[in-house]
Amino acid sequence: MTAHLGLIAAVRDRLCELADPDKAGPMRAYMKSELPFHGVQAGPRRRAMDEIFAAYPLDDAAAWGDTVRTLWRAATHREERYAAVQLTGHPRYLDFQGTAAVGLYEDLIVAGAWWDYVDEIAVRRIGPLLREDPERMRPLVRGWALSGDLWLRRTAIICQNGAGARTDPGLLFGVIEPNLDHQGFFIRKAIGWALRSYARVEPDAVARFVADTGQRMSPLSRREALKHLRVPENGHGARALV
Repeated sequence: MTAHLGLIAAVRDRLCELADPDKAGPMRAYMKSELPFHGVQAGPRRRAMDEIFAAYPLDDAAAWGDTVRTLWRAATHREERYAAVQLTGHPRYLDFQGTAAVGLYEDLIVAGAWWDYVDEIAVRRIGPLLREDPERMRPLVRGWALSGDLWLRRTAIICQNGAGARTDPGLLFGVIEPNLDHQGFFIRKAIGWALRSYARVEPDAVARFVADTGQRMSPLSRREALKHLRVPENGHGARALV
């Protein structure tokens, strides 16, 4: 075990200092969280964690991964897990952001099993890895799109959100297609969100895909996908609304 126990203790102490009991209950209810909250809002929490991460540097990838895992597994409050996710993306550890980190991220996605954990990892960790090493990451993402785990499926669908012109449309449409019949809200919402993101750069491609899927695409996904498009009745020649 190479986890930095000093960093973990500092995280816990700072979160206790920042705790706001009046906010803790409503935050827990909103997230439907089994873990309690301290009631620390995102901005102050992120700033405080960045200060701690700067004060307690980690020597290597093993220490980084073990510290993330220990902070996550031993968490008594949800903000400690937010801190673990934040640590995965700290600029000091950009050199650790390779395919070797995918196992860590997959574990956090499956264990987290809720959008507040998963979406950050999907868009800001898996997405950049996909763009940096597409040959290795494409097969993995395609496999996640067929996973029995809902949150890995969601990750496959939304991991290219915000990629703009660097989006791989073949992969995007390829991971959405086998999920069109999925009944889950978080999958249907993810499909619409991912398509809406890509429509900012390729509105015609998104409009054609939506039209071609016909009734297989749920009304929720369709509505989200076309939210900012002007689409003629034939579904083609769409334009983004600005």
